[in-house]
Amino acid sequence: MNKFLLKGVAAIFCMATMFGTIACDDENDPVNEIVSVTGVTLDKTTASVKPGETVKLTATVTPAEASNKAVTWSSSDEAIVTVADGTVTGVAEGSATITVTTTDGNHTATCAVTVSADAETTTDVILEGEITENMTLKASDNVLLRGYVYVLDGVTLTIEPGTVVKGEKATKGTLIIERGGKIIAEGTADSPIVFTSDQPVGARTYGDWGGLVLCGKSTVNNTAGEAQIEGGPRSYYGGTDPEDNSGIVKYVRIEFAGYPLEPDKEINGLTFGGVGSGTTVEYVQVSFCGDDSFEWFGGTVNAKHLIAYKGWDDEFDTDYGFQGKLQFLLGVRDPKHADTSKSNGFESDNDADGSNNTPLTNPIFSNVTLIGPLYGNKDDMTEESALYVTEDAANGARGGTFQASMHIRRNSALNVYNSIFTGWPYGLYLQNANESAVVKNVIFAGMWTDFMDETSMNYFMTEGLGNVVFKSTNDIIAENGDYASVRTEVIGGADFTDAALGDSFFEQVSYKGAFDGQNDWAAGWANFDPNNTEY
Repeated sequence: MNKFLLKGVAAIFCMATMFGTIACDDENDPVNEIVSVTGVTLDKTTASVKPGETVKLTATVTPAEASNKAVTWSSSDEAIVTVADGTVTGVAEGSATITVTTTDGNHTATCAVTVSADAETTTDVILEGEITENMTLKASDNVLLRGYVYVLDGVTLTIEPGTVVKGEKATKGTLIIERGGKIIAEGTADSPIVFTSDQPVGARTYGDWGGLVLCGKSTVNNTAGEAQIEGGPRSYYGGTDPEDNSGIVKYVRIEFAGYPLEPDKEINGLTFGGVGSGTTVEYVQVSFCGDDSFEWFGGTVNAKHLIAYKGWDDEFDTDYGFQGKLQFLLGVRDPKHADTSKSNGFESDNDADGSNNTPLTNPIFSNVTLIGPLYGNKDDMTEESALYVTEDAANGARGGTFQASMHIRRNSALNVYNSIFTGWPYGLYLQNANESAVVKNVIFAGMWTDFMDETSMNYFMTEGLGNVVFKSTNDIIAENGDYASVRTEVIGGADFTDAALGDSFFEQVSYKGAFDGQNDWAAGWANFDPNNTEY
């Protein structure tokens, strides 16, 4: 990400201080600046090991581009455990504390280690085919997804906090929760659950594996009342139960997923098919996805605290009558990666034909921050810089161009409130959207062109909607560019008086966008440098 974006727009949304890992790429800067370490975390806060055996701890220094990321390791009692480069070896039964310290000595993190003959040993678990009875995956397991893995109707897959599940690249491992099945993947801020590539550090990339797919029995708007999930799995979704429960996905990261099976038939990072409101979805990050980071096909599931980081196609895609409520969403683009279908922040359709089928696609989003591929003052850009020449993916996906922060089309009735969009070629593109689509109390800043056409402009600027356009990202930040310098008179003043936001689901906050400038809800569990993380 360019230095300006770090120091400017990202600062608005707590990125400069709170999101140290979302940082600038100084490669093209006229002056390389020293980036200081702001913290260090461990992937585990507690661990157990048998005498004579080892357990691996991974330290993550933030920001990712800190000039000195080296750390030192120490044990409080080497008669109990020793440690070298994060590898902890049990010596004798007892307890000791492992400490990792940054070389400047200013930042530490600890893990309490218990050495016991009864400690659970690491087990290799290969998931393939059908899961036909309840199963629990443990944090001590080495879990591999091989091919399409189906959790059947009536079966619950439970995943303990701290568990790492790797998708096999050779078979495009994919986990599908079928209708009536459940996933209980409830991590914690200190011990998130991670779905990632089976490739080694530095070799992971877009689309290494399939992704996580949830299929439920909630409503969809096609005439059959059900449909086969996109991307190739056999599974169908849809039904008549809007309160259907597919389980829990909380404090979960999904990395390097999203495989293009064939054009317009891709597996996304996290796919929801007819998922009901009984399902819990909170604190989920999808990073480096080879298609859409998140896509909803119908359903009524709600969600909070979602991060779409450097995906290939769209950040948040909604179709086929999706009616959920969502709050606190962050999207960050990489200017080098876009899809041939033209990548957007939001893409929304009622269905592929733009029909009047009901229920309409009518999700309600509030407090969204989408940081696009552009940066700086648009007067300093050329049209070519707005489109970019993007790269092809290693999985065969062709590089494309960027389009709009919001592409609302094909009779979609998407609602967006109290949000901030910046740095896209276009801000709003209303293309045959339903008349009940709403964009209200929203800020655009630093777009190449704020509106795709006159229809989009006339709607966005309608008196009473409270939408505001700023020419440059410089218009909404102070010169020093940290979150405390945000011009609160510009990004403050969120409005929850609209009837659509009267639901108790929505937290009544006083700011637009995903962050308030003080509290970092991504701290501890999110990871913005997964390609350099040891798993």
